[in-house]
Amino acid sequence: MNIAERIYETVKTLPEHTAAEVLDFAESLKAKQADDERIRRENALATLAKYRGRFKASKFNREECYDRLIVN
Repeated sequence: MNIAERIYETVKTLPEHTAAEVLDFAESLKAKQADDERIRRENALATLAKYRGRFKASKFNREECYDRLIVN
């Protein structure tokens, strides 16, 4: 039995108003998780924006990389 099934089995025996509290709690956790993900994404994008234009992008040539590793 997975977690969702265990929650369902437990909640279905509760009175309606108590089950509604469990639902409200679960929905608040879901909303908090979505907010946390949005904040992490905004922070990551802000960090990238801070360094925009400081680095030159160039095509990576794997063979040249291997050539640099060979020491004569």
